[in-house]
Amino acid sequence: MTAPAIRVLLVDDHAVLRAGLKVLINAQPDMEVVAEAGEGEAAVARARQARPDVAVVDLTLPGMHGLQVIEALRGALPRTRILVLTMHDDPEYIRPALAAGASAYLVKHVADTELLSSIRAVHDGGTVVYLKAGRPALLPEERAGAGRGPARLSARERDVLRLIASGHTQQEIARRLHIRPKTVETYRSRLSKKLGFSTRAELVRYALDTGVLGGRGASA
Repeated sequence: MTAPAIRVLLVDDHAVLRAGLKVLINAQPDMEVVAEAGEGEAAVARARQARPDVAVVDLTLPGMHGLQVIEALRGALPRTRILVLTMHDDPEYIRPALAAGASAYLVKHVADTELLSSIRAVHDGGTVVYLKAGRPALLPEERAGAGRGPARLSARERDVLRLIASGHTQQEIARRLHIRPKTVETYRSRLSKKLGFSTRAELVRYALDTGVLGGRGASA
């Protein structure tokens, strides 16, 4: 039996971009755009009507700010997963977006395939972050202590953490690192114990804060 298509809401104030995304998403056999909006209040209203599975939201919107939209959507439709698609490539934007309830943060230069795979990943419960090439900037108050976190981890633990935080599945990590999936799970358990985190979202934030998540992420 074929699974229902992923129902997507598009929220961006650029009509041309929305139109392009709509064509791209509707061309996928497992997705459909069920609503779109160019500003925050309309996005929340249309989300209540359409009840999307995934909302693709820009941060810079007229009226309500994107973070307010995320919070409003999470409050009104807790089962709707939120993917931020924005021009802002800065931890000062990423962390608040994740804290507000977003499951993914992508900058607008990502390839079509990366966006589509990220929509599928967050729909399946994953967390995805795509950054531009290069080490993400740390806030001034984080720099002094940032080195202590990664220093506690072995090189292989840092590799596993980076791939987990980037959204890779256990099987994908195993293939990339040439280890068994069971070994990946062992590393993940070890990381959770060492760092005191239990969710992927917490690992993503830690990886961003400490600079472990350098370069581009990848979706699950």
